[in-house]
Amino acid sequence: MIHLERKGRDVERRGRAEMTAKATDSRIAIDIAEPCAAWRAALPRRRVICRAAARAALAAACDRWLADSAAAELSIVLGDDTLLRRLNRQWRGKDRPTNVLSFPAHDEGPRAAAPQSDAPLPLGDVVLAFGTIADEAVAQGKTLADHLAHLVVHGVLHLLGLDHEAAAAAARMEALEVAVLAEIGVADPYVATARPKQARHG
Repeated sequence: MIHLERKGRDVERRGRAEMTAKATDSRIAIDIAEPCAAWRAALPRRRVICRAAARAALAAACDRWLADSAAAELSIVLGDDTLLRRLNRQWRGKDRPTNVLSFPAHDEGPRAAAPQSDAPLPLGDVVLAFGTIADEAVAQGKTLADHLAHLVVHGVLHLLGLDHEAAAAAARMEALEVAVLAEIGVADPYVATARPKQARHG
């Protein structure tokens, strides 16, 4: 009985998430670039996963960034460790790859930038490293799909101005990540996970 109730709640939650995603589909343009072929070989549904995770993150934080009449666009880059190491060195002064980097289009968050005429509001870019993410998924006992979804959500929330520099901000961001991932059927990524491994994202 408990199993059936839980399954019913999961179906209902996925249904709400799908309706929310559909409501934002016409307003959100998500461009996905795939310079790393390893993503295509390892994860056939990578593009579906990226779009669902990004839209869920945007829907959950919509009051923070987008007026009802506005549209927005963002880019997701499925790269490799070489690309992330170069970007990490160039922009953060850290000569090592990391799992995800976010490059917001607006320094003060998207709410500070009003869209020009009817043009979509650019949110920025989320860049992901295949090798690091695949290794982390194995080390943390997660599927590659679930770990990718988590890091896309994490990266998109950074585009919206959230961060984890201070403990309180990190706690708020983690809580929102967990809630967003639950909406798309992904388990809490912070449960039974070693914090040092988890803290490597950009």
